[in-house]
Amino acid sequence: MNSTILIVDDNAGSREALESILGGQNYTLQMAEDGLQALEKADTLHPDLILLDVMMPDMDGFEVCRRLRSTPGLAEVPIILLTALDDTASRLEGIESGADDFISKPFNRQELRARVRTITRLNRYHTLLEQRESLREMAQRMVTGLEDERMRISRELHDELGQLLTAQLMDIRDLQNDLTIPPVVLFERLEKIHNQAYEVTVKIRRLAHELRPPLLSTLGLKQAIEVHCSKFSSHSHIPITVEVDDEVAQLPDVYGIILYRVLQEALTNIAKHANAKRVWVELSLEDDLINLIVQDDGRGMPEADKTVSGIGIVGMTERVALVGGELGIRSGKNGGTILSASLPLKPGTIHKREEA
Repeated sequence: MNSTILIVDDNAGSREALESILGGQNYTLQMAEDGLQALEKADTLHPDLILLDVMMPDMDGFEVCRRLRSTPGLAEVPIILLTALDDTASRLEGIESGADDFISKPFNRQELRARVRTITRLNRYHTLLEQRESLREMAQRMVTGLEDERMRISRELHDELGQLLTAQLMDIRDLQNDLTIPPVVLFERLEKIHNQAYEVTVKIRRLAHELRPPLLSTLGLKQAIEVHCSKFSSHSHIPITVEVDDEVAQLPDVYGIILYRVLQEALTNIAKHANAKRVWVELSLEDDLINLIVQDDGRGMPEADKTVSGIGIVGMTERVALVGGELGIRSGKNGGTILSASLPLKPGTIHKREEA
């Protein structure tokens, strides 16, 4: 895709010279003849780069630069000032106004092309915009997901546990009001209360497990993964080969939770959609990168389905992104699907935990 460059210069000859130098190089060139027109076009175009002349009537380049830097949505756009001024005071004013670079007039054609090419190749402005939008959407989904989870737990506490506890209280009150109940009837009614209490205990344990996997706290990440894979294999009748480095047991808690949840979701997807006959799980630590790989020999995923949120890919991606990691999904050479999660680890984290 062509990079859009906004050229701002009140001199027609200078605009033509810049167009001649940059033309035919996969740039879309737009022109503005003064500062006000520059601000209007920048707001409409959101260019990848602005080449801004300093010496213009009414509103000079320094003022245009300051206004751009104070405008939401344009504050990060790269700006190169074009100037015949070479004194230190002018350069300082340009820096203070927010310019990224200077190019002196008359132009050196090769220098101009090289600087423009460097900035447009980095594509800093639109990359920042995309990252901000992605973070905004992620934050919205996290807030929505958190509220949905709270609503679900609230509903279960009120509708299920609340009703069971209310029924128990009523049964206990009935027993208190009638102390002449025959032993056989009393035993049956106490048995009913006992069963209700046991059901409440099971539901509370399930809710607690969903909020925080108890296996992680009691066994650590390595054994928690091995136990979960064993249970999954037993329930799904799909054999799983598990390889986990011993060092992962020393990872920070947040990494353990993220990796465990990604593994849970990946295995759930395999059971629901893959029609697999075998699964391989590998968790390894290489230098300062943690790699989780979940591979199956099932029917694979069409390319179009690899971004569908309904099968949990968005959720896994966002969990991994919380620590700066990346989630990848690809087809295996011989069929099936390979899911990989790579999480960067700060240098020395493992060793620090060992020394402690």
